Amino acid sequence: MELLRRYAESGSPDDGTLVFTLHAFLRSIGRKVDGRNYELLRGSLARLERSTLEAHGGYASLVTPPSPSRVRTERGRASRRFSILSSVVIERRRVAERGQLSLFPALASGEPGDVRATLGAIIRENLAAGRTSSIVLGKYLALGSPVARRIYRLLAASTDAGANVYRVSLDRMAELLPLTQRYPSHLLRVLHPAHDQLVETGIVREVRTDRGARRWRLIYEGLHQGVEED
Repeated sequence: MELLRRYAESGSPDDGTLVFTLHAFLRSIGRKVDGRNYELLRGSLARLERSTLEAHGGYASLVTPPSPSRVRTERGRASRRFSILSSVVIERRRVAERGQLSLFPALASGEPGDVRATLGAIIRENLAAGRTSSIVLGKYLALGSPVARRIYRLLAASTDAGANVYRVSLDRMAELLPLTQRYPSHLLRVLHPAHDQLVETGIVREVRTDRGARRWRLIYEGLHQGVEED
């Protein structure tokens, strides 16, 4: 979230490169500036570069020409494989520079590095094309359950303006979140407190379960944005 905020406030640079210090980044996200958080931040940035995300059938005609990371599907949509950050370089300050910190009272300790992080091209393409979904940050942060937060993100990404209902089978929801439980009773037990939080925060008006002849379905009603899906 902080990376995307910085990307937007810097005017969405064409090359997607963001430049900042670890010290300033920790300050901006309200984390204590110490050795442990420096290491956690370095590790997080490295994971965003190394971790690969896959989206199947989620992309229509993009503005860029086909590439090895883009494969057309039968329905004219594309499957994409990408990372959030395509490049991360963290340079440690030279000893000579750290020796001059005493001249600047505002810098009480040596900053461990300058960062150049590049946002992935596929993410930049979709941001530029307006293929985004929105969540209300206050409501999102009010959700104490990680499962409830995942459902909120899923609802925001899966619905269109106009309708206010989202329907999905229980096994499909377990696959999307994802959840490791296998049996419907176990899945419903995990989802129940998350659904309560979604209702309490006003994200949905009601969540119902419907057991059909062959499978369970979840019905989310009263969405500000929604579309029906089987």
